[in-house]
Amino acid sequence: MFIGEGPGADEDRVGEPFVGRAGQLLGRMIAAMGLSREGVYIANVVKCRPPGNRTPEAGEVEACLPFLREQVLAVQPEVIVTLGRTAAQAVLGTGSPMSALRGVWQEFEGMALMPTWHPAYLLREPSAKKSAWQDLQAVMERLGLSATGEREG
Repeated sequence: MFIGEGPGADEDRVGEPFVGRAGQLLGRMIAAMGLSREGVYIANVVKCRPPGNRTPEAGEVEACLPFLREQVLAVQPEVIVTLGRTAAQAVLGTGSPMSALRGVWQEFEGMALMPTWHPAYLLREPSAKKSAWQDLQAVMERLGLSATGEREG
């Protein structure tokens, strides 16, 4: 399961998460893991686009967290990957900076969680792609996946 911040303009228009440029990159990241977009569940912390596409405010996050928690419990993912600071901080209930969170295994509702960079950040900062790939490789290892998506062992 991948969890992002919230829908942007493209997502609002289409009604699906991660369909814009960041979504295209996320699709390539998922494929590089040997998975398909259809084989993973993609959600957002907040369910509607904040005005001006701003970062969701604390009250908006608090209002939406029960819905996200229910999605997680319904899906029962083997691993959760949060995408970016807002998603990681909201799901983990922390104010820690992304630099301290990314790449470090956490837990949410008893499930393994790996925070990594948001694809939109990777589009702005291509130098962060290497560390994001390391995070995804850790997820692949946890899932027992090879780069072809096959379970190892």
